[in-house]
Amino acid sequence: MINSMELNNSSVSIYLREVRRYPLLTPEEEYSLAKKYKETRDITAAHKLITSNLRFVVKIALEYIYYNVRLSDLIQEGNMGLIKALTKFDPDKGYRFISYAIWWIRAYIQSFILKTKSLVKIGTTQAQRKLFYSLNKTKKEILRLSGKDFDEHIDEKETKLISEKLGVRVKDVQEMEKRLGNSDLSFDAVISENDDRTLLEKIASDEPSYDERIIKEEESVLVRTRLTEFLKKANDKERYIAYNRLMSDNPKTLEEIGETFGITRERVRQIEERLKEKLRKEFADLRPEVA
Repeated sequence: MINSMELNNSSVSIYLREVRRYPLLTPEEEYSLAKKYKETRDITAAHKLITSNLRFVVKIALEYIYYNVRLSDLIQEGNMGLIKALTKFDPDKGYRFISYAIWWIRAYIQSFILKTKSLVKIGTTQAQRKLFYSLNKTKKEILRLSGKDFDEHIDEKETKLISEKLGVRVKDVQEMEKRLGNSDLSFDAVISENDDRTLLEKIASDEPSYDERIIKEEESVLVRTRLTEFLKKANDKERYIAYNRLMSDNPKTLEEIGETFGITRERVRQIEERLKEKLRKEFADLRPEVA
């Protein structure tokens, strides 16, 4: 297996070429290997499962390149998440390994970003975490609409737009922007005298690649499958609330649902809270916490 510990910025493109040499597994091959690893902890099976999915780690790591952290470090942490996912993966659940692993990959990367010494200490409240991981994505969208590059300075108007979109104070956006600072990655340098593209342009683009589409499709299928199975076990009131309140674009009010079942507004609220708690437990393994 390629050792991502040895990566540095200058070798990322080489690493990417290397991991693409490992062929993707068919569903049947993957199931057989995963089953073998689960039952016997066979190292060869584990190696094939991990190496065939290393390319996905790179794609996911690229989502976080604007957090003032080296891409090589993000890939390293993502690979650790991939390995951790394999130790917990159950092939008999009926979904692909990457569908499950993607949550662990992101969890390890996000945990590393929050802890890395290259960032000024960032608060770890839920609101601060949300702002931390949403700011750059939203900033990129706003700047693109303004015809600016990501690394350009955001003005007062753009800062206000970002704060409104994220539902936070302008002061919070300004403070987080200062903390994040500019990226120290060397991906803006051109590749060579004969190639004026940057490294980032070479290994990433605005259009989703085939690999990225696979990841998103697998992730979507996993969530839908798990949710469908969960709702089959729910009672009538829970299913109704799930479809007509939690999952609806035009959710019904507590009063409307109460009238449907002949129960009070408060009783509907209690059922909804109980349902939410069941959902949190059902999907807990897809939102891993990394210490």
